[in-house]
Amino acid sequence: MIVEERMRIYINSLDPGNTPFLEELEQSAHADRVPIIRREMQSFIKVLLEIQKPKRILEVGTAIGFSTLLICQYGPPDLHITTIENYEKRIPIAKENFRRAGRERQITFLEGDAGKYLKELEGTFDLIFMDAAKGQYINWLPDVLRLMKEGSVLLSDNVLQEGDIVESHYLVERRNRTIYKRMREYLYELKHCPELVTSILPLGDGAAVSVKKGQQEE
Repeated sequence: MIVEERMRIYINSLDPGNTPFLEELEQSAHADRVPIIRREMQSFIKVLLEIQKPKRILEVGTAIGFSTLLICQYGPPDLHITTIENYEKRIPIAKENFRRAGRERQITFLEGDAGKYLKELEGTFDLIFMDAAKGQYINWLPDVLRLMKEGSVLLSDNVLQEGDIVESHYLVERRNRTIYKRMREYLYELKHCPELVTSILPLGDGAAVSVKKGQQEE
């Protein structure tokens, strides 16, 4: 646990919630044990969308489409989001949710390996939301940077690993040690990359917010 539970519950109790469709989708995800973004991250994304007003968005990790649809609902009306999902069982569910929400024209849905698509995508995105296989964040970073321009924001979710990130390597469960090692490398790169300014926040399961800097004058 990153934030004390009583504090988290209190903060979330102030949240006015989402649209009825998103509320229904969230309840369904919890019932089916599908991981979706937490209430804290939902609120943060809404604020970020209001501040940045991004028009071209890339999401790595669709799941059932909850975060995709939340971004469509609370972002600028003319935004377009490209989202990538590799888990075959969730792809048809996400497609049906996009159809039910009437948002299909705003969404480009790429089915398959994110690493492959990130190498093929062209142009730049105003906002990139990373919420897929945590152990791959470090491997995807070079292509993510290529897809960013000055002022682009990279939002990375679940980066503090329920607090495990600060523990000794030997105290982390053996099956989680590869993810632990790669996430620590990823956070180091975000904080030391000369192209980025990054803040790591104890929000939800940890979030990193990175902004791509402009060219520095000599």
